[in-house]
Amino acid sequence: MSYRATFDCLWCGTAWTTRGPRDLEGWALLCPTCLGKAGSNPFLKGRLRGALADRAAATSVAAPGSAATPEPAAPRRAAAPPAYPAFPDDWFLRRGAFERGAIHDAAWAAELDMVTRWLDGLPLAGRIVEPAAGVGFFSPLLAEKGELSAYDADGAALDRARDRLLAHRLRAHLHVADPFARDADPFAGDPNAAAPDPGADAVVAAFLLGRVRGAGLDLAAASFRASLRAGGHLALIDLRNDPAGGPPPGIAWTWHDPALVEAALGRAGFTDLRLTGTGRFFLTASAVAR
Repeated sequence: MSYRATFDCLWCGTAWTTRGPRDLEGWALLCPTCLGKAGSNPFLKGRLRGALADRAAATSVAAPGSAATPEPAAPRRAAAPPAYPAFPDDWFLRRGAFERGAIHDAAWAAELDMVTRWLDGLPLAGRIVEPAAGVGFFSPLLAEKGELSAYDADGAALDRARDRLLAHRLRAHLHVADPFARDADPFAGDPNAAAPDPGADAVVAAFLLGRVRGAGLDLAAASFRASLRAGGHLALIDLRNDPAGGPPPGIAWTWHDPALVEAALGRAGFTDLRLTGTGRFFLTASAVAR
């Protein structure tokens, strides 16, 4: 399949315009409504599978990981921007262009510390997957808890993540890959094998759900579930709708109502859902794969 920014849905005929080459709709040539029905329709499911494969091939494909070293990307079929541009260190630390004044920056730092302590308190262990790890702000914490596989389409961001891990004398598998490309997950295993790998013990996704919209919320939740073994833990960190605490400029964002996030996770096969967060800036969620 080839990507098209504007098209008429192949199933219902609805005219649709995507935001960019990361939207699956443009690869499947299906509107979000029809894409969301892919699980129950063979034609739509086939279009979805092909779209996922072609989108991954058009960005980058990584070989299985090496310790704390980004994998060189395979030659790209077509030039494309990083799937999900990484949030820079200055954004996390409210430095330089991201300073918002002493009161704001102190509140931000306090809530970011709350999120970090929340993540540290979760029962994460064993094989841990961190999609869209970016510059690896949370990666050292996760690498201390288990065998971490972190991946991102932005190789330069993973260079920073590698430096951060090495500074803490920690090791991890780093992969340059689409965060939703299951083939890039070293714990996914071969589903056709006689005894396929059951999946990772934990998935931690920070600032990823806001990068999808419409049916993408269900697809993201399904991707998280597909990477996990039964009983595995999911941890999500995202942004509340606060203009001063939003993503860096130039990154498209969708503010999802927490109830919609909870519903999508439930449909994907998660239970024990716990949505919490901080007072102003961050939304956190944990769940267990059925």
